[in-house]
Formats: sequence, C-alpha cells, structure tokens
Amino acid sequence: MAARREGDIVRVHGSPDERPRRRGQGELEAQVLAALRQAPGPVTAAWVQDRIGGKLAYTTVMTILTRLQAKRAVTRERAGRSFEWRAASDEAGLAALRMRKVLDGEADREAVLARFVTALSPDDERLLRDLLVLPEDGPEAGADPGPDRVSDAEDGAGA
Repeated sequence: MAARREGDIVRVHGSPDERPRRRGQGELEAQVLAALRQAPGPVTAAWVQDRIGGKLAYTTVMTILTRLQAKRAVTRERAGRSFEWRAASDEAGLAALRMRKVLDGEADREAVLARFVTALSPDDERLLRDLLVLPEDGPEAGADPGPDRVSDAEDGAGA
C-alpha cells in the first residue's frame, strides 16, 4: 500500500475507503530534526517548512521547533526579526535526552538504574562498563579512569 501525505494526515492507498492515518507521536519532530541535521548551518522555520514539504502550516513548524527547543533538541538565535534554528544533537543525543527525562521523572533513581542495567544484554552491559571508565572528556583523553572511578581490575569485576 502506498501512502500520500496531505498536511498533518497520511492517506493510505489501497484500503477500501482510503481512511486518513494520523501521524505517529514524534513523527513530525523527527522530520524537523532530520531537516535541521541536513542544513548547511542555522536556518529559518520557512527553510524547514520547505524541506519537509507537504501542506504543513508555518505555524505548525514553529510549534514543533518551539517544543524541540523546550526539550533542548534544537537551539535558536535571533536573525533580524525572526530566529534561525539548528539541531542541538544527533539521534543518539536525543535518545539520551529522552532517557534522562524518564529518569528525572522517577522518585527512586537508584532502583530505575538498577533495573535498567540488569535488563541489558551482556554486550550492552560490557559497553556501558567500558563507557563508565572513560574520562569525562571522552575517549580521546586517555583510558585512565581518574581518582573518583575504580577500574574493573581494581574492583575485581574484570570483564
């Protein structure tokens, strides 16, 4: 079945009555972020609207950009009487923001983190352990875990 976009509705062809399908939650945000990541630099809402295509209203694009700014997924800077926008993060960064938001909404952070870690696959757990021993400046700063972190060899939990 082919789909055709019409404004905020996606029409699915091949169904007997061609009933419109509403966009999924976050679908427009993902489209806006994808457009911003492909932009040559900071761009206007009109630029984003043009790249997304369809019959999306300018005000809808502005609403999405404003919501993404509140989520710290985009930044804006004044350009005359309007704003220019840019993506603040890539897909991985946005996923991390969502995970942090969920964690911040829970009363027992320790229990949530413990359950999260115990549900990881062995490969993901190993990756997480490796990331936790990296210096805060990232992997390019060296592999020394620093004074506040204990390496696997020191705590006896070797991989």
